[in-house]
Amino acid sequence: MKWCDVNNSILHWASEEIVVPYVSPVDGHIHRYFVDFFIEVKTTENKIKKYLIEVKPYKYTLPPEIPKRKTRGFISEVKQWGVNTAKWEAARKFAATQNWEFMIITERDLGRYK
Repeated sequence: MKWCDVNNSILHWASEEIVVPYVSPVDGHIHRYFVDFFIEVKTTENKIKKYLIEVKPYKYTLPPEIPKRKTRGFISEVKQWGVNTAKWEAARKFAATQNWEFMIITERDLGRYK
Protein backbone atom coordinates (compact mmCIF):
# COMPACT_ATOMS: atom_id res chain seq x y z
CA MET A 1 0.00 0.00 0.00
CA LYS A 2 1.88 2.95 -1.33
CA TRP A 3 -0.47 5.31 0.51
CA CYS A 4 0.72 3.92 3.85
CA ASP A 5 4.36 4.20 2.85
CA VAL A 6 4.14 7.88 1.93
CA ASN A 7 1.71 9.05 4.62
CA ASN A 8 3.55 10.61 7.56
CA SER A 9 0.67 9.82 9.93
CA ILE A 10 1.11 6.06 9.42
CA LEU A 11 3.50 4.74 12.07
CA HIS A 12 3.20 1.06 11.15
CA TRP A 13 1.22 -1.10 8.78
CA ALA A 14 1.05 -4.75 7.85
CA SER A 15 -0.84 -6.81 5.30
CA GLU A 16 -2.68 -9.99 6.31
CA GLU A 17 -0.69 -10.41 9.52
CA ILE A 18 -3.59 -10.27 11.97
CA VAL A 19 -5.52 -13.54 12.15
CA VAL A 20 -8.99 -13.61 13.70
CA PRO A 21 -10.79 -16.90 14.39
CA TYR A 22 -14.47 -17.04 13.40
CA VAL A 23 -17.20 -19.65 13.17
CA SER A 24 -18.51 -20.17 9.66
CA PRO A 25 -22.31 -20.26 9.45
CA VAL A 26 -21.93 -22.58 6.46
CA ASP A 27 -20.19 -25.49 8.20
CA GLY A 28 -20.19 -24.50 11.90
CA HIS A 29 -16.41 -24.89 12.11
CA ILE A 30 -13.79 -22.44 13.33
CA HIS A 31 -11.79 -20.86 10.51
CA ARG A 32 -9.02 -18.26 10.35
CA TYR A 33 -9.72 -14.81 8.91
CA PHE A 34 -6.66 -12.92 7.66
CA VAL A 35 -7.75 -9.29 7.86
CA ASP A 36 -6.41 -7.30 4.89
CA PHE A 37 -4.53 -4.61 6.83
CA PHE A 38 -3.45 -3.51 10.28
CA ILE A 39 -2.59 0.19 10.46
CA GLU A 40 -1.23 2.25 13.34
CA VAL A 41 -1.91 5.97 12.90
CA LYS A 42 -0.84 9.12 14.71
CA THR A 43 -3.91 11.36 14.88
CA THR A 44 -4.00 15.15 14.59
CA GLU A 45 -4.43 15.17 18.39
CA ASN A 46 -1.08 13.33 18.70
CA LYS A 47 -2.78 10.11 19.81
CA ILE A 48 -2.14 6.64 18.45
CA LYS A 49 -5.08 4.79 16.85
CA LYS A 50 -4.96 1.26 15.53
CA TYR A 51 -7.22 -0.15 12.83
CA LEU A 52 -8.02 -3.49 11.29
CA ILE A 53 -9.08 -2.79 7.73
CA GLU A 54 -10.87 -5.00 5.23
CA VAL A 55 -11.00 -3.86 1.59
CA LYS A 56 -14.01 -5.09 -0.38
CA PRO A 57 -15.96 -4.05 -3.47
CA TYR A 58 -19.02 -2.13 -2.31
CA LYS A 59 -21.42 -4.69 -3.80
CA TYR A 60 -20.02 -7.36 -1.44
CA THR A 61 -20.80 -5.25 1.63
CA LEU A 62 -24.53 -5.55 0.99
CA PRO A 63 -26.72 -8.65 1.42
CA PRO A 64 -27.65 -10.30 -1.86
CA GLU A 65 -30.94 -9.25 -3.41
CA ILE A 66 -33.54 -11.98 -3.39
CA PRO A 67 -34.34 -12.95 -6.99
CA LYS A 68 -37.60 -14.45 -8.26
CA ARG A 69 -35.82 -17.80 -8.71
CA LYS A 70 -33.31 -18.99 -6.14
CA THR A 71 -30.50 -20.15 -8.42
CA ARG A 72 -27.23 -21.82 -7.44
CA GLY A 73 -25.54 -18.46 -7.95
CA PHE A 74 -27.89 -16.84 -5.46
CA ILE A 75 -27.33 -19.65 -2.91
CA SER A 76 -23.57 -19.15 -3.32
CA GLU A 77 -23.95 -15.39 -2.74
CA VAL A 78 -26.00 -16.03 0.41
CA LYS A 79 -23.33 -18.39 1.76
CA GLN A 80 -20.56 -15.88 1.00
CA TRP A 81 -22.56 -13.08 2.65
CA GLY A 82 -22.98 -15.26 5.76
CA VAL A 83 -19.26 -16.04 5.89
CA ASN A 84 -18.29 -12.39 5.35
CA THR A 85 -20.62 -11.11 8.07
CA ALA A 86 -19.32 -13.77 10.49
CA LYS A 87 -15.74 -12.69 9.72
CA TRP A 88 -16.55 -9.01 10.15
CA GLU A 89 -18.37 -9.53 13.44
CA ALA A 90 -15.45 -11.58 14.78
CA ALA A 91 -13.02 -8.86 13.64
CA ARG A 92 -15.11 -6.12 15.32
CA LYS A 93 -15.15 -8.05 18.60
CA PHE A 94 -11.43 -8.85 18.39
CA ALA A 95 -10.56 -5.22 17.59
CA ALA A 96 -12.67 -4.00 20.52
CA THR A 97 -10.74 -6.25 22.93
CA GLN A 98 -7.51 -4.59 21.74
CA ASN A 99 -8.97 -1.05 21.82
CA TRP A 100 -8.67 -0.96 18.03
CA GLU A 101 -11.25 -0.16 15.37
CA PHE A 102 -12.42 -2.43 12.55
CA MET A 103 -13.27 -0.79 9.22
CA ILE A 104 -14.46 -2.00 5.85
CA ILE A 105 -13.25 0.20 3.01
CA THR A 106 -14.74 0.05 -0.50
CA GLU A 107 -14.03 1.81 -3.77
CA ARG A 108 -16.48 4.47 -2.59
CA ASP A 109 -14.15 5.31 0.30
CA LEU A 110 -10.83 5.31 -1.52
CA GLY A 111 -11.15 8.87 -2.83
CA ARG A 112 -11.31 10.13 0.78
CA TYR A 113 -7.96 8.61 1.70
CA LYS A 114 -5.75 10.01 -1.07
